[in-house]
Amino acid sequence: MTGKLKINNPLRALYDEADLPQIIRRSLNFILIGNICGNVHGIICGGGTTAMVGLATSMGANDLTFAILTAIPQAAALMQIPFSMLVNRTHKRKKYMLTIGLFSRFLWILFGLIPFIVPKGVTINYPLYTLVFLLGISACCSAVINPCWFPWLSDLAPDQIRSRWLSVRDVIMSVVNILAGLLIAFLLDHLPPETKYVIIFILGGTVGMMDMISFGFCKEQFTAPPKKLKFSEVIGDILKNRPFMRFMIFWTAWCFTANMSGTYMSPYSMNVMGLNFTQIMIFGTVASCIAAIFTVQRWGRALHHYGSRSVMLVSCIGAAITPIFYLLSSPGNIWPTLLHNFFGAMFWCGSNLSANNMQLSISAPETRPSYIAVFSCVTALLGTTLGSLAAGGLLRVFEASGIFTGWFDRYKMLFLVATILRLSAVLVLVPRMENDRNATPKDLIHAILRIRK
Repeated sequence: MTGKLKINNPLRALYDEADLPQIIRRSLNFILIGNICGNVHGIICGGGTTAMVGLATSMGANDLTFAILTAIPQAAALMQIPFSMLVNRTHKRKKYMLTIGLFSRFLWILFGLIPFIVPKGVTINYPLYTLVFLLGISACCSAVINPCWFPWLSDLAPDQIRSRWLSVRDVIMSVVNILAGLLIAFLLDHLPPETKYVIIFILGGTVGMMDMISFGFCKEQFTAPPKKLKFSEVIGDILKNRPFMRFMIFWTAWCFTANMSGTYMSPYSMNVMGLNFTQIMIFGTVASCIAAIFTVQRWGRALHHYGSRSVMLVSCIGAAITPIFYLLSSPGNIWPTLLHNFFGAMFWCGSNLSANNMQLSISAPETRPSYIAVFSCVTALLGTTLGSLAAGGLLRVFEASGIFTGWFDRYKMLFLVATILRLSAVLVLVPRMENDRNATPKDLIHAILRIRK
């Protein structure tokens, strides 16, 4: 007698382990669908995506413009603080996601239409200004999303399975990202120049809207009652939470140094190395997704056994040194982009998983949306935004000096400085953080070496 074919479903196994009721399982699955759609939206839409770099370049953007485009969404993170207060007080996450969040994603449909509806002035680049303006409005509205969905996940997924659920999610998203990345790159390289950005951003906006709509099917569940908070009380509570403060200080330094180099890698690959959209997507997004597929669940298990600090230290050291590959770059050479993204992703997924787990595990449950909002604001403004702007300023200084010409150009000098600063931040700040398991980074390294043997 032939038995039924059994399919190994890691999500079902996690749900069974936590004995979750059907409505919670269904809600977590819809969150997963939303995250997948949101991630595809993020590949297309954002200040530093390949599509945005191409559109901005066609409008005449310079180095400072790319820094501004990357910094705007991070600066808009300030809006997360009032939104988090609102979420804590009203407990209407679903309503905000399906109104404000949905509107923020809808605006992306308009980006590709800018060159057709906004005339270019004689002295003022009106299309580029419109691009910046629309990005600012969308970024401000999308600030409501993080204080809603991330605490929502925490309330639905028990701590015992959360890190492993996130790792399974990341594997699925990586597979989808490969397919989406290849499709987007193909469209960017083969669609007519006058219409390709219209089609690409309509696609990106539509998928982003699907992300928001997915949350309409999720159960709203709260581990703490509604609470009207004063901003001063929230800040006071956060300042007293030493584990959270140490983590936030490190992640701010990490974001600062990461965006010093990260902001300019796509423009550098495209405008200096001469790679096309397909090459950047294959040797960038696709390569990193393939690496993540084979490593992210290992990091998820490592989090469960060795703790967030151990994973953070080991993964961040690896991720910090990968921009060095760009020192080997030359026009037409794809290897620096491939090596940076492939080996970098092997470690980035570990650092991101541990960062997500730390945000949820060391923030107070009753004020978690406000914790996450303050964390996002500080790391976005003092980390990502200042890092991008500092990089733009340094590039201008390097250019004015006239020293960095030829093979070792100003971009390579920037990548080298960023790598040194990032590695220093990891080695100085991560050991000061608390671990949530009775294990050390040395234990994790020994386990990794045993696996390799």
